[in-house]
Amino acid sequence: MATVASALRWAELRLAEAAPELLEYCKVDSQWLLAHVVQRNSAWLRAWPEHGLTADQWQQYQHLIERRCAGEPVAYLIGQQGFWTFDLAVTEDTLVPRPDTELLVEQVLALAEDGPLDVVDLGTGTGAIALALACERPRWKVTATDVYAPTLEVARYNSEKLSLPIRCVQSAWFDNLEHGRFHIIVSNPPYIEEQDGHLQGLGVRFEPRRALASGRDGLDDIRCIVAAAPQHLHAQGWLGLEHGYNQGAAVRDLMQAQGFVGIKTVRDLASNERVTLGQWPVRQTDREDNGHADR
Repeated sequence: MATVASALRWAELRLAEAAPELLEYCKVDSQWLLAHVVQRNSAWLRAWPEHGLTADQWQQYQHLIERRCAGEPVAYLIGQQGFWTFDLAVTEDTLVPRPDTELLVEQVLALAEDGPLDVVDLGTGTGAIALALACERPRWKVTATDVYAPTLEVARYNSEKLSLPIRCVQSAWFDNLEHGRFHIIVSNPPYIEEQDGHLQGLGVRFEPRRALASGRDGLDDIRCIVAAAPQHLHAQGWLGLEHGYNQGAAVRDLMQAQGFVGIKTVRDLASNERVTLGQWPVRQTDREDNGHADR
């Protein structure tokens, strides 16, 4: 009969043998998956190394380890992923939320304190960005969009599970938000080049390609968002985008060409340019509109 300790030893060796590129994750992946199977946490695993697994648990664990050896993300195997301060339900219809995206959340939160602001998260996926913003800024009215209905259902489920109300709208970028204006538009859109070899890499190949790739240079969706954003922003509103490590200059150029000001790019923990923000300025037409409103 397999015990906690013997099962973990087997799993670490199996992962190291089958997927050397996952070597640094072997130990933690083994623990995460066994904790999921026995419905305990990692502290319990350490405290009870000689606890025996049932035949069903051992079989289930072996099956999960083999799927991990094939490169399937742990988040898909256990159905959840940690992000910000909570765990999100994850399915094969969504990307796995990544720590890099927390940088985008941090930068958006720094733009304004809590207040009655309208904010939209385009291409929300699991709802990670929208829910993190709603968690930290309860008075913000947060809208989350996604073009794919099954993906949007995951965001709705996470919203209900976490008791963080957001408005979910099925929309291809701004298509179903024609009459809405926002103080902040935020997005982690697809930004990988269609021919990028990383799309066939271990783990990523299991994630929905539509949420990863965006044209020959990876910027098709970002171009679309930057071009349309001014029609949906209040004066002095902000657009914040996550992008590829080598796309900072291109995104800044796109924002500048469109008329954004105060453009800045923020680097992630690996010192890669990862998030770019720009502010939509007050134009003469905005001043005239305000003047008419005053009269």
